[in-house]
Amino acid sequence: MALNATRLDNVTLGMFTDNTASYTLSAVYMIVFCINLPGNGFSLWLLLFHTKPKTPSIIFMINLTITDLALCMFLPLQIAYLINSYDWTFGETLCSLVSVMFYSNMYCSILTMTAISVERYFGVVHPMRFDCKRTRYAVAACLAMWGIVLLVLYPLVSTDLTYRVKELNITTCFDVLKKDMLPSMGAWAAFLFTLFGVLFLIPFLLTVFCYTRIILKLVKTSKYGSAQKKRAVYLAAMVLFVFISCFAPNNLILFAHMIGKLFYNKSYYPAYKLTLSLSCLNSCLDPFIYYFASKEFRRKFRHLLSIQANNSDINTVDFRKESFFSARSLSQGQAEDEVEVINL
Repeated sequence: MALNATRLDNVTLGMFTDNTASYTLSAVYMIVFCINLPGNGFSLWLLLFHTKPKTPSIIFMINLTITDLALCMFLPLQIAYLINSYDWTFGETLCSLVSVMFYSNMYCSILTMTAISVERYFGVVHPMRFDCKRTRYAVAACLAMWGIVLLVLYPLVSTDLTYRVKELNITTCFDVLKKDMLPSMGAWAAFLFTLFGVLFLIPFLLTVFCYTRIILKLVKTSKYGSAQKKRAVYLAAMVLFVFISCFAPNNLILFAHMIGKLFYNKSYYPAYKLTLSLSCLNSCLDPFIYYFASKEFRRKFRHLLSIQANNSDINTVDFRKESFFSARSLSQGQAEDEVEVINL
């Protein structure tokens, strides 16, 4: 993200003229699109039409799938933009929609994964303390997530995110932000703190805490079988892998880049663009989270692909329950799962 002065810095201009980088990024987005669409389309079909009851975990997974598919709809525009050497030809409105969708996908995914971890935490560690089975709570939580994220990203909706680079005769989209998008340096600091601290760091720490306590609880409790504990570890590892590999690099580089541009006139723009593409990879990994998080999803997936379930799944699962971590199954003792400018 580059802060708009009379001219752009050399790092930003160099990025715009580096065809190798733009083609590489477009190839990454093509791969994401090719995996995201069938993977999440199939997952949404399973979750909506072949998974009952619609428990909180399932509601959160549906929300995550819709978020990923919404991103997938706009990826072709981003691919065309990169192949066209950062020359945006689709107008101001679509530029704002694509930009908001990129960040909505990342931060809604972060908040949804955190919500799943909290639901698991209460189900395992405090099964009698909180009613995690009420679907309306999950629906309200999903609506709240979207409301918070869109409210934080409102400046992107209310601002023209296109910028004409006269030196190169191109029009960029969200790669150069007008500094007067926000009224003061304090407003920029608050915007940055909210993105990095509230929408990334706090959810990340909460997710680590929840899965750590879940694993410790399962290890100490003899009534849970080894297969159950193994899946708990796999789920925790998958979620933390998504956070560390997809979300952490972009948020850390964004934080460093914004501080550098606002206070030290330093740019980490190329690194930012690379990590932004990595943040989209979460949409390819989310179906694996559904597989480990929901017993019903695994069962339907195996059935539809004519894969025979393991003996442990056949003998120990009560197919009426959605997750081996849900509050209901654990409380009943079940043993199975369920313009100056900023370059972004």
